[in-house]
Amino acid sequence: MTLLASSATEHRGLIMSLFGLFVAATLGITVWAGRQTKGAADFYAGGRAFTGFQNGLAISGDYMSAASFLGIAGAIALSGYDGFLYSIGFLVAWLVALLLIAEPLRNSGRFTMADVLAFRMRQRPVRTAAGVSTIVVSIFYLLAQMVGAGSLVALLLGAHGDAAKRWTIVAVGALMIVYVVIGGMKGTTWVQIVKAVLLIAGAAVMTVLVLAKFHFNPSELLGAAAKASGKGEAFLEPGLKYGADGTSKLNFISLGLALVLGTAGLPHILVRFYTVPTAKAARKSVLWAIGIIGGFYLMTLALGFGAAALVGRSGMVAAEGPKPSGNTAAPLLAEQLGGGSGTTGGAILLAVISAVAFATILAVVAGLTLASSASFAHDLYANVIRRGRASEKEEVLSAKWAAVAIGAVAIVLSLFAGKLNTAGLVALAFAVAASANLPTLLYSLFWKRFNTVGAVSSVYAGLITSVVLVIFSPIGSGLDNSLFPDVDFHWFPLENPGLISIPVGFLAGWIGTLLSKERPDPEKYAELEVRSLTGLGAH
Repeated sequence: MTLLASSATEHRGLIMSLFGLFVAATLGITVWAGRQTKGAADFYAGGRAFTGFQNGLAISGDYMSAASFLGIAGAIALSGYDGFLYSIGFLVAWLVALLLIAEPLRNSGRFTMADVLAFRMRQRPVRTAAGVSTIVVSIFYLLAQMVGAGSLVALLLGAHGDAAKRWTIVAVGALMIVYVVIGGMKGTTWVQIVKAVLLIAGAAVMTVLVLAKFHFNPSELLGAAAKASGKGEAFLEPGLKYGADGTSKLNFISLGLALVLGTAGLPHILVRFYTVPTAKAARKSVLWAIGIIGGFYLMTLALGFGAAALVGRSGMVAAEGPKPSGNTAAPLLAEQLGGGSGTTGGAILLAVISAVAFATILAVVAGLTLASSASFAHDLYANVIRRGRASEKEEVLSAKWAAVAIGAVAIVLSLFAGKLNTAGLVALAFAVAASANLPTLLYSLFWKRFNTVGAVSSVYAGLITSVVLVIFSPIGSGLDNSLFPDVDFHWFPLENPGLISIPVGFLAGWIGTLLSKERPDPEKYAELEVRSLTGLGAH
């Protein structure tokens, strides 16, 4: 049994109690929100009743996934400066969302990304393409979160074998279906707000405790981390992970492109802009999100370097095995800060941070399920299958059934994906969002000649290119943590396809538009332009 699992097993009752308390509280919120959900606007957009600050908190809760909390702290603890580059990519991405997407999207659409595209193009082809892209991105992201949940909870509870992971995946899947079907956007938003407050509070307490250990002197903390890492000053300088050779540098550029451009195309982030009453509130919510997320990522510096100094690589090896991913860095650090293994203080802080990590996963999977089920019901069912003749009640009912179906698919796929590279799945989700969704949105909002052929070409080219390149990359095969570790058929050298697939998405949209004989209605574009910039006629 690993060091962390051993400690967790001794205090399993405390950890389970905190897990249960959070689940009970969020289920109570969901039932309360469900009683207030009356129609499509309530189910999809929370009645557009949230303030900029509330939505900013919810966006933060939706965006700061387990990869942000556990993954970045671990990446910094293992790779030093290069590990923090993830944080920079995740944060800078919000400038793209703020300056180019948030306000025009809120003004132009109603419930989903496809509303913007369908405003001046042929409904059925663009809604089909946007719906497919949304569901693909959401399912890859869901897989990563649910596999991560299974591994984390099994590790924290000291459970052996795959059975514990499988039951955790089933439980997380069942909870996310309940959150969405009963609470809709109102319930999901309040779960995300609660989770964001818990995550910020937990990270803040740990940051203060880390700094207190080093007399509130950051230089002393960094020096201790560099010394404990065994890498010396190189731990605090660029190049430890991404500067070894040309391929690693290209990998970093590709990853950076996907992170910076992908955020503004993530479906579960885009739908959050519809939950506020005005474009001004949408812009304000992004500003709040930037402040909250930026503060959190600054705290990951203290957590990551604190874990490097106080836990060390040896501690993570003892907890995870000879090739640590770093996902246990934050829980191990919490235990150390509370007094160490075997102490009551260590057990309490470990239990609290573990419950926060679990809350993080639940909130993110609920947001993903809602975004994908809303896209299926509003885009595919109501406007493609029923050709706009579905009633509001039928549409909401189909969204609930879609949430059950997508949740079931995610559970089944996650059960078979227990050993997959979760970082690869998240990177793929960002790459698809940046390659398929973002080019189409930007062209639609800002290019007068853009048409249906261009939109469909952009979505499918970006989607297919990114998926194919990941399958034939080191993420797909050839490595111990590849999707198919026992065979090697990779020929694409980069782990993230963004460097190739993002330009392909933009290029396909441009070429498709120029080659098509279709000429969009200039009056429709003028109407969209006025609506997107001023809010006149917005829902």
